[in-house]
Amino acid sequence: MENRSKQQLYNKLQALLKELPWYVEEYINHKKRKLSAASLLNYAHDYKIFFNWLVAENFYSGELKDLPLELLESLTVQEAEGFLNFLQYQLDNKELTINRKLSALKSLFNYLQNIAETRDLQPYLKRNVMAKLEFNDIKESMETTANKMEGKILIGDEYERFRQFVAFDYGELYKDNKKLANFHLLNRERDTAIVSLILGSGLRLSEVVNLDLDDIDHSKFTARVIRKGNKEQYVYFSKQAMDDLDEYLQIRSERYHVEKTNKALFIAAAMGPKGTPRRLTARSIEKLIEKYANAFGKPSLSVHKLRHSFATRYHNEINDVPKLRRQLGHSSIQTTMIYTHINNDDLKNAVNKMDIPKDDE
Repeated sequence: MENRSKQQLYNKLQALLKELPWYVEEYINHKKRKLSAASLLNYAHDYKIFFNWLVAENFYSGELKDLPLELLESLTVQEAEGFLNFLQYQLDNKELTINRKLSALKSLFNYLQNIAETRDLQPYLKRNVMAKLEFNDIKESMETTANKMEGKILIGDEYERFRQFVAFDYGELYKDNKKLANFHLLNRERDTAIVSLILGSGLRLSEVVNLDLDDIDHSKFTARVIRKGNKEQYVYFSKQAMDDLDEYLQIRSERYHVEKTNKALFIAAAMGPKGTPRRLTARSIEKLIEKYANAFGKPSLSVHKLRHSFATRYHNEINDVPKLRRQLGHSSIQTTMIYTHINNDDLKNAVNKMDIPKDDE
């Protein structure tokens, strides 16, 4: 199933590349060994946005797939900055997203100037306008970002209260609504296992979706996942998550009418197009978390915020950034460092003590 999901991404990528110039496909093929299908698809989408902007601004009037290299080479810095201004307006000043799109363009232009060669060993581009553009400054400090995140994640006893809510309290809350109550009764073991697994491991949504039965090691409490960059890793999860998974697995086959050949760990309640049980999709998991989060009274909670919740709790209890980085599958330790700024009780207590008068004063 995991290979099928990856193949679906590649199919979408190939369909998109048919709309784009030949040199984009050449660049994407060059990056296939290093980047995941999802990353490549995001790059291709970013290039389409840029090329469509060139058409909208009358730099070019033909088909996107025929857009010539000469146009890219002739863009001035001011014209290229116009695209960044367009993004800033469209994305409502989301500096990180703009930086990511600029990074994608810089990577493409760098390939065209410094890596790709014609038959006579000449670069595709002799002039690279994107190399002259600077990334937006990210004004927020890690502390500011962490403080914003803190109100949107589970803290303290909220971890267990939310798990209990998914397992039991949601059904009680809607016991007078037969449709909601019965649907919860049907899926409560599965939904509790999903929430418990993310809260007990910090797995990404895509990693949870692609889990198969054989990926779970019941004795070591590990899950085999394919992380970004197609790296295989065995990720530890909590005993509570294992208990909830075991409870779900006891009812999985009979409750969802699953055939033995279906190895997907999490199964959808609704049947597939051919009347057979299917793997729960990423969107379905997002929707079920949204449902429970709204009913719980914390609507900002999402699958990704559950991952943040795990990371915050792990750092508070273990305080080992390198281990947390590995657990989360971060490529950069800077990404992991944000959790060192969330719920910093030591710093808070130190500041509070400044207001306590000393005996000898």
